[in-house]
Amino acid sequence: MKTFQHMAAQGDFIIMRVQSFPNTLEPIKAVNNRFVVAHSETGHDHVMVLERPDDVVAYKERDVKEVDLYQMFFDVKEPTQIEHLRSFDTHETLSVSPGKYMIRRQREYTPEGFRRAAD
Repeated sequence: MKTFQHMAAQGDFIIMRVQSFPNTLEPIKAVNNRFVVAHSETGHDHVMVLERPDDVVAYKERDVKEVDLYQMFFDVKEPTQIEHLRSFDTHETLSVSPGKYMIRRQREYTPEGFRRAAD
């Protein structure tokens, strides 16, 4: 398991410790005790797994649709892990200590505009 102090990356995203959050955020609900921090077209998502529902509070910018979601914010109350859901050639699990974090997903430019980076 990999630990970090200020910044780390795992495939399709980067996670950075921040001092505070913008005041334009709205909460996100966990699904099946996890937050998907980066989707994969092949189903090998990167997920933050919660042991208890109140271990992490997640936020996104208000009025941003899932398809346009490139950054999320997490207030981690208890040590939490980010896992890559693939049984082979997987990224090492990240251990996230309590604190405030911003996660940015990779994106790529196309003639139509920016989109999430494809696997």
